[in-house]
Amino acid sequence: MKFIKGILIVLILIVSIVLIAAYFMPKDYAIQREITINKPVDSVFNYVKYLKNQNQFSVWANIDPKMKSTYKGTDGTVGSISAWESDVKEVGVGEQEITKITEGKRIDFALRFKKPMDDTAVGFMSTEAVSGNQTKVKWGINGVFPYPMNIMMPMMNMDTMIGKDLDKGLENLKAHMEK
Repeated sequence: MKFIKGILIVLILIVSIVLIAAYFMPKDYAIQREITINKPVDSVFNYVKYLKNQNQFSVWANIDPKMKSTYKGTDGTVGSISAWESDVKEVGVGEQEITKITEGKRIDFALRFKKPMDDTAVGFMSTEAVSGNQTKVKWGINGVFPYPMNIMMPMMNMDTMIGKDLDKGLENLKAHMEK
C-alpha cells in the first residue's frame, strides 16, 4: 500500500512539474523565410496571389501527387478558399482562405488544418521591389500551441520543421518564375 502511495505521489509531482513548466513556456510560433526573385514585383505578386498557383511551388502540395484539391470563390480575391485532402500524413486535410490583400504587396491567409490534427494558423506572402527586375518574397506562418501542449514546442523546433518547407517552396517559386 505504501509503495502504491509513493508511486502516485511521484506521478502527481511529475505531472505538476510538467504543467507548471508549460505555463511559463511560449505558446506562439512565427516562422518566416525570404528569397529574391529576378522578376518585377508586379509579375511575382500577380502569380503568388492565386491559390491554384501555390500548388506549383508549395512543398506540401507536391508531397502527394494524388492529393485532391478543391477551390471556392474567385481565386486571387479575399474569401477564396483552397481545400486539400490527402491520405499522406504530412499533407493531411485542410484549407487555406485569403483573408486580406494589399494589392502588389501582401496576401494574408487563414490556415485551417483538420487532419492529422485540428489546428489553425495564419500566414502571409509579401512582395517588395528590390530593383526594377528583382523582388524580395517573404513567406510566413504564425500559430499558437495551446496550454499545456506548448510543452512540446522546444522538442518540435517549429522553425526548423516549417522553415525548411518554406525555404524549399520559395526555391521552387524562384525556379518557376525565372525560367
